[in-house]
Amino acid sequence: MNKFVNFLRDYSIPLIAGVFVALIWANTAPESYHTVMETELILGKDFHFLVNDIFMAFFFSIAAVEIVVSVMKGGALNPVKKAINPLFATFGGVLGPVAVYFILNHFFGAPEFARGWGIPTATDIALAWLVARVVFGAGHPAVKFLLLLAIVDDGLGLGIIAIFYPDPLHPVAPIYLLGVLGAMVLAFALKKMKVQSYLPYIFGAGTLSWVCLHYAHLHPALALVFIVPFLPHDPSEPDSSLMNFEHAFKPFVDFGLFFFGLSNAGVELSGIGALTWIVLYALIFGKVIGIWGMANIGKMLGFPLPDGMGQKELITVGVVAAMGLTVALFVSGAAFVDPVIQGAAKMGALFSGFVAILAVIVGKVFNIKKIEE
Repeated sequence: MNKFVNFLRDYSIPLIAGVFVALIWANTAPESYHTVMETELILGKDFHFLVNDIFMAFFFSIAAVEIVVSVMKGGALNPVKKAINPLFATFGGVLGPVAVYFILNHFFGAPEFARGWGIPTATDIALAWLVARVVFGAGHPAVKFLLLLAIVDDGLGLGIIAIFYPDPLHPVAPIYLLGVLGAMVLAFALKKMKVQSYLPYIFGAGTLSWVCLHYAHLHPALALVFIVPFLPHDPSEPDSSLMNFEHAFKPFVDFGLFFFGLSNAGVELSGIGALTWIVLYALIFGKVIGIWGMANIGKMLGFPLPDGMGQKELITVGVVAAMGLTVALFVSGAAFVDPVIQGAAKMGALFSGFVAILAVIVGKVFNIKKIEE
């Protein structure tokens, strides 16, 4: 039984199942699907809110644990100088797709498509993490490289949405970001007081961070990313606060990804147009070119790739990062109002999920050696 459960978790079967259930449900009984997703459940909040705003905060926190461990002594991104290169790659993964999008739109698109440039900047961190572990193995430094890249990418993505695709009914209120800073100060104080339980960090400082991001009208899913680095951790102790938190919440996150897929992948298969291919190709070629190019620029400036990562691994990371899927679907909805244009854009975002197959093939062609934990 344990082997079966571990298989489900290792290969993110719940996430994949959620995506397929959503696609089938949304295309066979769309009214039923949207009714369930949009019905108020708790305190006036619907299923989308509970999953995307609350559950995903815990998903990002588990990803943050991986980053924190990797930058500590003996980790793939230690010394910290090695963590700079993924940041170069992140900017490449944003700028590259934007450039390719505008080039493709100039030759094959239309002026009204220009507003969608933010769509291919997205990386679906949940799906990318799954595919990276399949291609590289859970212990490969490329997985940590991709995680840091994807978390920062999502942070930039939230900024792009707030600045370039604002909600006129809920304008950004940056004053509340002082509260996020206050939450970090509180977490720092807890660590200085040698508080070992993770509960005050996560449900005290973390809740404050979440509430402030929510009232700032910025996506609160990243709330715990600001808190997790303060959790006490000694690499020589398996039961540190950081590790206890991961062990307690990782099963919840792994199986909860079913609901993430269910709530975000319910796209009705509508018309495919030029914008579909512009979005898809901007994701694939833009991510690969941008990540590979900027990471090598970072390398030339003295910020090396992690040990065990070369040009083949870097290109493969670029392919994996091209899976925009659920995040790109969200940006598509914010970018376009016209249902026909929006539908074509969402189809491109949806098709990017199949890049997972391309990533596995590239890994095989490059003979990537898997490293398990």
